[in-house]
Amino acid sequence: MKKLAVLTLAAAVATTLMAADGAALYKKCAGCHGANGEKKALGKSEVIKGWPKDKIVEALKGYKAGTRNVHGMGALMKGQVANLSDADIEALADYISKLK
Repeated sequence: MKKLAVLTLAAAVATTLMAADGAALYKKCAGCHGANGEKKALGKSEVIKGWPKDKIVEALKGYKAGTRNVHGMGALMKGQVANLSDADIEALADYISKLK
């Protein structure tokens, strides 16, 4: 029983440590979108501040798949999100949706 408790605790800690960090991921985005999502990236994109999480997830997945090209930003954004996992996208979208 004691071994099971230790293994469960170890798994929980490992999962927490491996979980995507939306704030850390957003640092790559801030150069174009602003520290709080308040800028139009390269003067072209929409301001992402205030977007709901589901809209952000849909946009990021569309860019990653190459099926989204809003304001001619598709190729640029595809490169930016290419290495994001689904968990990364969820964490990033959650973080962006809470920007004030």
